[in-house]
Amino acid sequence: MPTTTRPDEPRGHGARKRREILESAVDLGSEQGLEGLSIGRLASETGMSRSGLFAHFGSKQELQLATVAAAQADFEAKVLPPARDAEPGLERLRALHDSWLDYVEGIAFRGGCFFFTTTSEYGSREGAVRDRLAQLALAWVRDLLREARTAVRQGELREDTDPRQLVFQLHAFAQEANWARELLDDDAAFGRARQAATELIERHLAR
Repeated sequence: MPTTTRPDEPRGHGARKRREILESAVDLGSEQGLEGLSIGRLASETGMSRSGLFAHFGSKQELQLATVAAAQADFEAKVLPPARDAEPGLERLRALHDSWLDYVEGIAFRGGCFFFTTTSEYGSREGAVRDRLAQLALAWVRDLLREARTAVRQGELREDTDPRQLVFQLHAFAQEANWARELLDDDAAFGRARQAATELIERHLAR
């Protein structure tokens, strides 16, 4: 008797294969950037044929945007849950920043944080990939800003605290730590970033 294949099986297998490809693409993109990401390079990385990859991604830009989406999903799955149970305001601001530092420090991607690499790469470019990266970066900053503003409004931070400046500095600590770890092999960088964040917030606490 011939084996009958259920209609959902190829779709399920295709979805799994696509996830595997995108995991490799995010890893490669963290080191090479998205401009260096090509069907040919990814075929070499995954051991697949070019035609096999073209079945999943019809163009380089489609591959790049799918890679950004995969990196976003990984970020959201690992950074956001630890902060969901935190109270809005200062507690959640700290939880988000701590979770972010933990995420970047623990990243197994060969080039460190995918978004630090790609946002630097696309800062002066134009197009759909740059626009999507900018949207995601802005959304993350807005999440931090919302909690900083709530903390000021709730009287947890001083009235004269500038939420934008506070978030700018917190964001910079994480970026500096990633840079120092990746470029200078500084294993203590994230410890210093955490200390800097703690000291910054302490200076703005309402007394």
